[in-house]
Amino acid sequence: MTSNVPTALKRIARLIAAAPLAIALLFGAVAAAQAMAMNVDKATGLAIEGYDPVAYFTDDKAVKGDPMFSAEHNGAVYHFASAEHRDMFKENPDKYAPQYGGYCAYGVAKGVKAGIEPDKFTVVDGKLYLNYNASVQNSWRKDIPGYLMKSEENWPQLGAN
Repeated sequence: MTSNVPTALKRIARLIAAAPLAIALLFGAVAAAQAMAMNVDKATGLAIEGYDPVAYFTDDKAVKGDPMFSAEHNGAVYHFASAEHRDMFKENPDKYAPQYGGYCAYGVAKGVKAGIEPDKFTVVDGKLYLNYNASVQNSWRKDIPGYLMKSEENWPQLGAN
């Protein structure tokens, strides 16, 4: 009986050598999936068109961020009006990041990923929801609880595509 130990060892060594590549590919696929679920500028990865997500909560308005104060979360780059806002975001990004990957919340309720105008927003129960434009925002505000229910149902499918 001949021993295949050297052959088996060579196969194991090849598998071990290939593991870092497999892991890198897996992480790359995860990052790509996250990016698809995020409404970002395809060239820069910038979210909310560069507006400060923390300002919606602290200033109750859309405030343009400064690239000097930036942070990354879920494959998106966010800009902030100040270092303080950036640090608040870094401490708890899920608190400040827009819902539904930054897509229009009303659009998600209707089953589509739609862009946004950064100054068309609503903060509901401590969460940021963005809208496509003023007309859509008016429709959204007529039944926020109903649209939120539909958005929550639709997002798992939409976010994956």
